Amino acid sequence: MKMHNTFKTELIKKHLSLPARVTKITTPHGEFQTPTFMPVATRAFVNTLTPADLIHTGSQIILGGNTYHMLCTPGMALLQDMGGMHRFMNWNKPMLTDSGGFQIFSLSKNGKICKIDDKGGHFKHPNTGQLIHLTPETSIQAQKIIGADIIMAFDECTPEAGGREAALLALERTHRWLHESVAIHEKNPHSAYGFKQALFGIIQGGSFLDLREKSTQFILNTNLDGIAIGGEIIGFDMQKTMELIDWIRPMLPENKARYTMGVGLNPQDLIDVVAKGIDIFDCVGPTRNARHGTLYCGKIVKKNDWLAFVEDEYCSRILIKKAKFARDENPIMEDCQCFTCKNFTRGYLHYLFKQQAMIYFNLACIHNIFVMQWVCEEMRKIILTI
Repeated sequence: MKMHNTFKTELIKKHLSLPARVTKITTPHGEFQTPTFMPVATRAFVNTLTPADLIHTGSQIILGGNTYHMLCTPGMALLQDMGGMHRFMNWNKPMLTDSGGFQIFSLSKNGKICKIDDKGGHFKHPNTGQLIHLTPETSIQAQKIIGADIIMAFDECTPEAGGREAALLALERTHRWLHESVAIHEKNPHSAYGFKQALFGIIQGGSFLDLREKSTQFILNTNLDGIAIGGEIIGFDMQKTMELIDWIRPMLPENKARYTMGVGLNPQDLIDVVAKGIDIFDCVGPTRNARHGTLYCGKIVKKNDWLAFVEDEYCSRILIKKAKFARDENPIMEDCQCFTCKNFTRGYLHYLFKQQAMIYFNLACIHNIFVMQWVCEEMRKIILTI
């Protein structure tokens, strides 16, 4: 595929009766079509999966390397010496990274580990104890060394427990840090390796309609390449997530990519947010579930000109450790074309899990990621053909 050192989002087609849509996104490391799910390579690898495995599951883009974790190890100097994240992990397709904002939000729940102020997050290296300052400037600079095609403005994730006061404080910091992130990025909108990087802003505002609308307008007034929707509640409470999308979708332009951060714990979650007009999403849930013995199981069915992930006789997941699967000669999921389902039975996977065999984790993660990408493929098909 010919590489283009540019970033562009093109609307291909909208669903006839839903906000769901297909877009084509062009990056310096290739094109991909949405809706699509991004497996998460937090520490420069997707747990138990090789790049070849990811490609065979239908993955077009990954979330590669979290800024906080990359700052801690292997460190930016080594990563830059290795030529950036694409070369380091041998992933030659599109990549998005995140700013580290969610990690400092999580760490700051223990004030002895991390403190947040108006300048950013300040935390100690978990191994060396060195004090690290994660600010809009250091976050953007680190993301340029990571070299992802899509980078995120530094933000403060909005906590749900703090009420309106906490939501407003996080909103104000996020907007201030957005302007600082843009100023740093515009000095050189390329990675450390010369590739054009797209900068996305993140809509915050918690569960408050007026704050979400205010944040959306602020993001739109800033010339960004795409729009993310963040906050602790996104992906955690799917009913509220969809309500928030409905609040702001009328404001969103059609020529900008839309990204819900942390959505994708279940296949149905993808179907729900795409029906609301979202393009891309990520979640550690599918691989984490797989490693702990929870495997997606159901059918993708057409329902009212859209799709649903319908539970099988057990539920939308099976717990492979249960004794009832010990002699089960069926694949994990009927009609699934993943490598695991085409070659192995539930009974064998039950045995591997009980043995805690390394191969189990690989086979289980292949299946769960394949199911998420299969759901995305079917959504693209129905939008394009209906």
